[in-house]
Amino acid sequence: MIRRILIVFAAALLLTFGRTPAAAVVPVSVASPSAPAPATSGTVMVAAASDLIYCLDALHAGFLAANPGVTVKASTGSSGNFFAQISHGAPYDVFLSADVRYPRELVTAGAAHGPSLTLYAIGRIVVWTLRKDLDLANPDPSALLRGADVRWFAIANPTHAPYGRAAQETLEKVGMWKMAQPKLVLGENIAQAAQFIQTGHADAGIVALSLVLAPQLQNVGRWIEIPADWHAPLEQAAVLTMRGKSNPAATRYLEFLRSPAGREIFEQFGFRLPPMNP
Repeated sequence: MIRRILIVFAAALLLTFGRTPAAAVVPVSVASPSAPAPATSGTVMVAAASDLIYCLDALHAGFLAANPGVTVKASTGSSGNFFAQISHGAPYDVFLSADVRYPRELVTAGAAHGPSLTLYAIGRIVVWTLRKDLDLANPDPSALLRGADVRWFAIANPTHAPYGRAAQETLEKVGMWKMAQPKLVLGENIAQAAQFIQTGHADAGIVALSLVLAPQLQNVGRWIEIPADWHAPLEQAAVLTMRGKSNPAATRYLEFLRSPAGREIFEQFGFRLPPMNP
C-alpha cells in the first residue's frame, strides 16, 4: 500500500524551500521608475503549478520591471487542486497549469477564456537523490526501487499532479509501477515530493528538472534526466479565468509569459519551449 503522507511539513518548507506553504498567497511588487509601464496599476492573482515555485521569482521580476504599477499575488500548488478551486469560483486571474488538460477543461466549463489559452513550456523530469551511495548512472529507477537501500521513493500524487502522472507513466514504462507501490511516498504536488527527498523523508524520487536547476537547489544532490519518450509530453498551458479576462494587468501578464523575455526565463529553468504563438 502506498505510504500516504498527509501532513505538510510547513517548518521544513520555510527552512529548506525558503517560501511560504503552497496554500499561502505571496504578494510581489517591484518598482522601476525608469521602466515603461503599459499596465499602470492593478493586481494579478496567479495560480501556478508548483514546478514553477522558483521560476516565478524570475518571471515576476521581468514582468514587474516593465509594469511597475502592478502587484502580482501568486499561489503555488498542484494543478488539479487549482482546477477544482477555479471551477468553484476561486478568485484567480491567471492559471499556470503543469498540463494543458486542466486549462482546456476550464474553458469547456465556461470558467476560463478560450482564446487566451497558451502553451508556455514543456516540462522535463529527473530522478533526484541526495544520497551519495546510490547509483544514478541510468535514468531507469528500477535498480533503485529493487534495492534494499531505497526504502522510500517520492513522486507527486498522480491523481491531481501532472508531474505525478509523468512519474507513474515512467514507472509503468520500465515495468515497476506495481512493484514500487510499497515504497512510494506521494507529495501533494511536485514541490512537496522534492521536499521529501531534500529533508530525508525519501531516499530518491522523480521530480521536475525546473526545481533541481533553480539556484536554491542546483548544487544539492545528484540527478539524471528521464527520457522524454518514457511519458506523455508535459505540455504546460496558461489561461485567463473569466475573472481575469476583464483585468488588463492579467492580459499583460499572459503576454509576458509568451514574449521572448518570458520564454528565455523558462528555458533557463530547464523547460523545453513550444513553438511561438503567431
